[in-house]
Amino acid sequence: MRRSLVFPGRRLPSFSWAAIVLSTMMMPGLGGPAHGQRAIQAAIERAGPVSPDKRAELYRELRVQAEFLERQSAVIRTVARLVGPTVVFVEADASHRATNPGARLRRVEEAGSGVVIAFGGKHYILTSRHVVAGTPPESIKITLADGRRLHPTRIWDDIETDVAVMAVSAPDLVAAALGDSDRMEIGDFVLAVGSPFGLSNSVTFGIISAKGRRDLDLGDSGVRLQDFLQTDAAINPGNSGGPLVNLRGEVIGINTAIASRSGANEGIGFAIPINMFMVVARQLIEHGKVSRAFLGVTLDPAYGPVLAAELGLPRPAGARVNQVAENSPAAAAKIEVGDVILEFNGVPVENDAHLVNMVNLTPVGKQVEVVVYRQGRTEVVRVVVGERR
Repeated sequence: MRRSLVFPGRRLPSFSWAAIVLSTMMMPGLGGPAHGQRAIQAAIERAGPVSPDKRAELYRELRVQAEFLERQSAVIRTVARLVGPTVVFVEADASHRATNPGARLRRVEEAGSGVVIAFGGKHYILTSRHVVAGTPPESIKITLADGRRLHPTRIWDDIETDVAVMAVSAPDLVAAALGDSDRMEIGDFVLAVGSPFGLSNSVTFGIISAKGRRDLDLGDSGVRLQDFLQTDAAINPGNSGGPLVNLRGEVIGINTAIASRSGANEGIGFAIPINMFMVVARQLIEHGKVSRAFLGVTLDPAYGPVLAAELGLPRPAGARVNQVAENSPAAAAKIEVGDVILEFNGVPVENDAHLVNMVNLTPVGKQVEVVVYRQGRTEVVRVVVGERR
């Protein structure tokens, strides 16, 4: 629906250029007739066409300014040329899909996007699970950037992260380069590539608006492990599963959701960080399933500024342990009730959800260092994480 923009408040009176110029000429102390002539000329140039010589001068100035901006935008053009051939259009049989029209974040569509990667000498397509969930390979049509169409030979997915991987086989597939999403910062430029509304190979430009979004209301999708990158690069229905790329042409996220009342882009989109995505994707490809680690603690939801101050912490950093399960990795490492976990595997813990994500994405059986705050001092313990059952 088209919306008209209005300025609130009182309506301003309108003035003619002649009235403005005349009043300027008559004001005392503004230079007399010569100043008045300059004011008249300026008013004429602003109100109407400039002289041919002046126009030629302005065009010369504009060319110099445009050349500078064009050199900058050449980066974006190069990224689009490199990434475009790796992006695919994914169409799934909608009869297998259930929607939730009451969800605050609109996520499910009949079609989406994906990106080709190379892994272990084979090619795969990364996409969002909700694009292909419950659809057999023969009911999924993939259109490559060069127009060829194929079906995946196999599909793996993980409901807790909205990750899906499709095995494909075709000659001359172009694979995307993968970046390091941990290096992305708020304000970094990004491009979203995909097929919004079925318009293949559409590119939009924006920045990383926020990181670590872990509390999105995705309805009954089952996406429990969240650590989304937020971007203002336009993401619309059909972009889901497509790549979010940095200015080096590297995939740093997989677009998956938008915050919208209308169902279309309103400047708030979310992508799964590629590092998180690939932790899951590798397990799916190599083992056919995802094994998740566990620590064996229950966290305190009441932990906040007041309790942190009582414990002697300047702010509610980390996650406070409320309970330790018997015979758990945490118990074996002597983690205690009341400990505040400040770091896990060298990464500062932001909150409960952040710790849950990091534990779940840690390889089962790995030993990690955990920094805890206990009775006014910090201690380092080593934990061998177990497998979640």
